[in-house]
Amino acid sequence: MNDESLKSRWSGRIFRYVPLFLWIGVILYASTSAGAMSNTSLIIRPLLHFLFPNTPEEIITQYHAYIRKLAHLMEYSILAFWASRALWNSHKFILRKYWYLFAFIIVAAIASIDEYNQSFDALRTSSIYDVLLDCTGGAVMIIFCLLFRFRKSNGRGNTAEF
Repeated sequence: MNDESLKSRWSGRIFRYVPLFLWIGVILYASTSAGAMSNTSLIIRPLLHFLFPNTPEEIITQYHAYIRKLAHLMEYSILAFWASRALWNSHKFILRKYWYLFAFIIVAAIASIDEYNQSFDALRTSSIYDVLLDCTGGAVMIIFCLLFRFRKSNGRGNTAEF
């Protein structure tokens, strides 16, 4: 393999995998006490009070909890997107062929690590239901990517790239 193709191969890997690893870092940072409800309430609660000024405090707390659960879905759907994007362009045939399976494994592994990490933080709670919620967000994005790739490849013989 010549130097130019090796350089191109490595730059392709960096382009594919750096966003994935950066997003994993964001998720793991958010699983610390920085992502605790008491800390997110500094931003979310004033916004909720602004949007719903006459709403009782119990309802605001409930809205805050729903927003946090939606954040689980979103952050893991983004993780699934970055994992899918990295894997379907992989140089390894097995990763390219079964990218959707490996992307889901990454989502499930990071979700499990995230909740395990939270079990050691007094400001956080750890729940298997959050892992299921995270995996649901990841699965929805993987299905969306599968449908998008199928639609793009239909009639052209190749798959689309994001």
